[in-house]
Amino acid sequence: MNNAHWPTLVGLAVGLILGLTAAFGGLTAFLLVLVLGAAGFVVGRVVETGEVNLSSLSTRRR
Repeated sequence: MNNAHWPTLVGLAVGLILGLTAAFGGLTAFLLVLVLGAAGFVVGRVVETGEVNLSSLSTRRR
C-alpha cells in the first residue's frame, strides 16, 4: 500500500468517526470529538515536525 494517499484515508476515517458520533451521541458529543480531534492533530504535527507550522495545510496559489 505504498501508493496510498494518507491524508485522504485519514480524512475519511475522521469523517466516519464524526458522523457516527453525531448520529449516536448528539451535538455535545460531536463537538467534543471535533475539538479533541483538532487538538490531537496539532499535537501530532508538533511531534512530527517539532514546531507548530500549519501554513503548509493551506493551498494558496501564487
